[in-house]
Formats: sequence, structure tokens, C-alpha cells
Amino acid sequence: MSSLSFKCFFTHMLLITFLIWSSNFETCIARRGKHWTKKRDINASLLNKNGKSGHNKQHGGGRKSKNPSHISTPSSPRIPPSQEEEDSSSIQPPKDYNDGYSTTFNVLDFGAKGQGNTDDTKAFQSAWAEACKVEASTILIPADYVFYVGPISFSGLYCKPNIIFQVDGTIIAPTNPNAWGRGLLQWLDFTKLVGFTIQGNGIIDGRGSVWWEDHQFDVPIDDQQKLLVPINHTIVRPPMPIQSEMGRKMPYIKPTAIRFYGSIGPTVTGITIQNSPQCHLKFDNCNGVLVHDVTISSPGDSPNTDGIHLQNSKNVSIHSSTLGCGDDCISIQTGCSNVYVHNVNCGPGHGISIGSLGKDNTRACVSNITVRDINMHNTMNGVRIKTWQGGSGLVQGVLFSNIQLSEVQFPIVIDQFYCDKRTCANQTSAVALAGINYEKITGTYTVKPVHFACSDSLPCVDVSLNTIELKPVQEQYHLYDPFCWKTYGQLKTTTVPPIACLQIGKPSQNRIQTNHDLC
Repeated sequence: MSSLSFKCFFTHMLLITFLIWSSNFETCIARRGKHWTKKRDINASLLNKNGKSGHNKQHGGGRKSKNPSHISTPSSPRIPPSQEEEDSSSIQPPKDYNDGYSTTFNVLDFGAKGQGNTDDTKAFQSAWAEACKVEASTILIPADYVFYVGPISFSGLYCKPNIIFQVDGTIIAPTNPNAWGRGLLQWLDFTKLVGFTIQGNGIIDGRGSVWWEDHQFDVPIDDQQKLLVPINHTIVRPPMPIQSEMGRKMPYIKPTAIRFYGSIGPTVTGITIQNSPQCHLKFDNCNGVLVHDVTISSPGDSPNTDGIHLQNSKNVSIHSSTLGCGDDCISIQTGCSNVYVHNVNCGPGHGISIGSLGKDNTRACVSNITVRDINMHNTMNGVRIKTWQGGSGLVQGVLFSNIQLSEVQFPIVIDQFYCDKRTCANQTSAVALAGINYEKITGTYTVKPVHFACSDSLPCVDVSLNTIELKPVQEQYHLYDPFCWKTYGQLKTTTVPPIACLQIGKPSQNRIQTNHDLC
């Protein structure tokens, strides 16, 4: 073979080798490209499943995760392609509510049964933990279910604001003594929340009759009862219907059904709270409280079952509600200011009260209280201020207006000798009362129309009466005339009956208050 022929042959072979190598290289790239395309399709499929699969029954949905666990991130180890392909069919993506954007957390999705006889406490706690992570979220207690829930503290320490507790079903308290240990002060306790709301058409039932039956003779007696003298018969407490589980007594310490502590802007609306072992709804150290369109219900002889209890709270509005219980429909305690109560039905119960204040020589400050447009039926008291001897501080700027009474035992009461024991020692110190105004208080009474019992050393001053018309109803108690002691002020109109015992003007020798007395 000539040298020229050999060169042509060698060049030809090189060309064939290059073509074969080029073909293999493109095949390799094509195969690798096919694998990349398949991997992208897997991830896209997972995302689509995640977005269309409904709610997660284990976690209740809620927030949409920015970094779902099935998507690789720089901080997570990369799965080898072969292993990723093998495991892709077994991946179960989270199921979020409404494409992951819902803020509603149904307690049923957290394991609650709603059968009334199984403990749903943990489900409520889990729903709360998830809802706290989402601003303006809603915890749903659905209708047509009965949830058996033990004592819970719903802390807002790490919660987003404006959470809603949507109560459309029924929540019941345990009647098993073991659930309460030696006794607790609260059943459902809400602390340090901002903009929190309880709303709905449901019922919160404390099933308190088991407590009342066990301790009916161990509770303090309202001091006003000492004036109730039956004419021909005595009052007998009827037996309570519910017995405790396991046939044992409930603890001596009885819980409040719902308590708010240290919260800003709490709202309660729509729901029914019934048969609390003790107080039904309590606000302590709160600001901006709103309660409206609420029903509170327990028997008139259930001991110490105040309807709404306010303490150390300011800027409070309570309206358009019906309250019937075994103690004060509304109780306003020390540290309260700027409280506005209107359009409320009260009865049975002990009326609407400021106090008792100054117990155990404590200092009490209450100011700017307005109670108006109230209907009361079959209550022990109408509007009352009650303080203990030995206290200090000041109650001032109080208006009771347009109060319609029906068969109320004591429509108007100031009692600075309040005592829920058999005997209380006389003391000179007292919580001062000034600027107490009564206007347009009308209706019927069954024992005494007016009872003003003020301190010997610190008389009540600036007490005004305007349009007072109270007529007796002879029922089961002896009737008494109006009573006044150390009470100074003015009669702006004539009254029915005449309240001649009120001393006009100011006391000639009124003890000068010290800084300890003033608020």
C-alpha cells in the first residue's frame, strides 16, 4: 500500500471513530437529561398532591410550610437519585386545610371524640398549640358534639393575637374527683392573651351541682340573708340531681368555669355558660373587656355562683345579656374602673354588686361605674355596694340608672358592715364612699326598699336619689321601712316610699382622709 493510500485509510478510520464517540456522548446526555426531567416531575407531583389533598387529621392544617419536608433544601442532605426514585412512591405529604391557607383548627381533627364520655382534653390542648402559631386563627368546637374536657390553662404567652374560640357544640366538666386533685381555682383558664374571643351558639357546662351537693353547708352566707325573716315557713334547699362519679366527694375548692387573667381586649359573646361550680365568668387584671349577648344560668340556690366577676380590670362593657345564678349577677371588685353595664336581665341571683371590698383590712379602689337599663326579677338585691369594716380606699363616681325591679327583696343597698361570718369585730377604718347616684329605680320589693348602713367614722357622702318608686309585695317575708345610718346627700325628687332617714348635706364632723385612704 502506498503512503498516500495509507494516509487516506488512517484518516477515514479516525473519522469513523469520532462519529461513533459522538453518538455515545449524545446518548449519555440524553439519558441524563431524561433523568433530570423525571426528577422534576416527581417534585411537581408532590407539590400538587400537597395542595389538593384537604386537611390533615393529625395536625389540623393551618399554616403552609415554606420548606416542606419532602423538598430538598441547602441544609438537608441530598438523597441519591436511585434512592429518591425508589422512595417517591411511599412519600405521604402533609395534608393542609384549603391548600394550606386555612386558619381554622377543628378539635375533631386533633383526636377529640365529642361523645361526652371520653376525655377530649389533650385534643383541645393540641388544637390550641397549633392555633397559637397563626394570627387570627379559629379553634372550632363543632355543633352536635359533647366534649368532656378537664381543667386546662390556655396560655397566650407564645400565641399570636386575635385567636377565636368558636364554641358551637357543648363542653362539659368532669364530675370525677380525680380530675381535680385537691381542688383547682379555674376550669378553663385563659391567660395573657391579646384580642382573644370566645363566641358561638354552644354551651359551656360546669356541671356544678355535684359540688353544691357535697358542700352546701360549708360556704359563706351572703350577709343580706340575716334580714330575711319568713312569715309562716322556712326555706328548704332542694336536693341536687347529679352525683359525683365513683361516689366520692368533690374537692372543697370549687373552680370558676372560665377565667381571663392579664389579657387585653378579651371578648365573650353568644355562648351559654351554665352550672359553674363557683363563679361562671371572671376577668382579673384585664383591659378592654367586652361581654355581650351571653346567657349565664344556674339555680338561684346554687352557692357562690356569681355570673360575671370583675377584679382589677378597667374599660369594661357588659350588655345585652341574661344572667341568672345563685349569687351576684355581676360582681365588681377592687381595682375596677370605667365599667359600663347596660341592657342586662338579672334573675335569679343577688343583683348587681360593687364589692365586697376591704376584707381583712385591705385597700380597695373603684371608680367610674355606670349600671343602667337593667331588668331584675326575683333577686335578693337590686343594686348594692358592700364593704367590710377595717378596710381603706375609696368608691366614687357611681351611677345606677333606669333599673326596673320585680319582686326584689332589697332594691337599694349600701352596707359598710358586710360580714359573711357569724360575727365580725367593729373597726373604725372603712372604705370611703362618695358620689353614689340613684335615678329612676322603680318596681316592687318584698322585704325592704332601701338599706343604707354607712361607717360611723367615715359616713357615706354625696348620695343622691332621683325618681325612686318602690312598692311592696307581701309574699313570704316581713316588710321593713327604709333604713339609713350615717348617710348624707340629697333627695332630688320625692320618693315612694318617703326616704326621710337620708341626712341632707354633709356631715359636720367628717374624718379627714389620709393618703392611705385615697386612691
